[in-house]
Amino acid sequence: MRAFIFPGQGSQSVGMGKALYDASTHAKELFQEVDDALSQKLFHIMVDGPESDLTLTENAQPAIMANAIATLRVMEKEGGLSLADKGDFVAGHSLGEYTALCGAQAFDVATTARLLKLRGQAMQAAVPVGEGAMAALLGADIAKAQALIDAALADPAAEEDEICTVANDNDPSQVVISGHKAVVERAVALVKEHGIKRGVLLPVSAPFHCPLMQPAADVMADALAKVVINAPLLPVYANVLAAPISAPDEIRVRLVEQVTGRVRWRESVSAMWDAGVTDFVELGGKVLGPMVKRIAPDAKVTSIITMDDIEGFLASL
Repeated sequence: MRAFIFPGQGSQSVGMGKALYDASTHAKELFQEVDDALSQKLFHIMVDGPESDLTLTENAQPAIMANAIATLRVMEKEGGLSLADKGDFVAGHSLGEYTALCGAQAFDVATTARLLKLRGQAMQAAVPVGEGAMAALLGADIAKAQALIDAALADPAAEEDEICTVANDNDPSQVVISGHKAVVERAVALVKEHGIKRGVLLPVSAPFHCPLMQPAADVMADALAKVVINAPLLPVYANVLAAPISAPDEIRVRLVEQVTGRVRWRESVSAMWDAGVTDFVELGGKVLGPMVKRIAPDAKVTSIITMDDIEGFLASL
């Protein structure tokens, strides 16, 4: 069994998509479709930067989606790939769940681009700059991460209403925490005491996937209520459930929950492996592949970015 998986924020880089654009009219059309949907020259930012513009959440999210869907579009139009025929599930990390749904035709491209632009804007606006933070805990599992959070919240310097939660359970050795900046910084300072190899503050502008994002969840609930969601060609593993869903109404609910909820990536990959998935194909990035190998060491992982990657994968089918 095979799952097609789609990367999340942090996988962007200046120059992304240019080789596909130059090599394929189908990719070129896809990037134009996204630009038209957003009334923005997003592809220009993807190719030429500056990096500071590309890393803005409202740009990074639709850009990462566009790059992955352009990769898929080339595979479909030039290689004859059918996601429904060659895959059993789709999944994506955070914003990648929208890309997965787009690839499985639950959303059209223009709708996906507009939703992700809005999602980025809403997440950025939910918490004033400087009040929130995220940190990656390297060499930590969920139990260690939670113990660290509990210690940071119990610190005498803690304020009563401080929030910090596990945002991403990425793989057995990497957990991301999110919340008020002061408590996240205290947690990072305590990592050695909790047997955690390292704590790294992430260069993000807002504390994603924690209760502080509730204003953004409200915005997305309103937006998602107004769009058409089709039944996807393949079931999608929902981040907040680590389980497959297909019903449009449930997709809508889980995407709202996802804004404040935990990205259960480790559990999702484990669940797919237990369901019989042995082949994981990452489209538009090489970020999720290494995580998959740490979760399911015997899995076959293919990361597809370049035209050579596309041709090699299609030839292997």
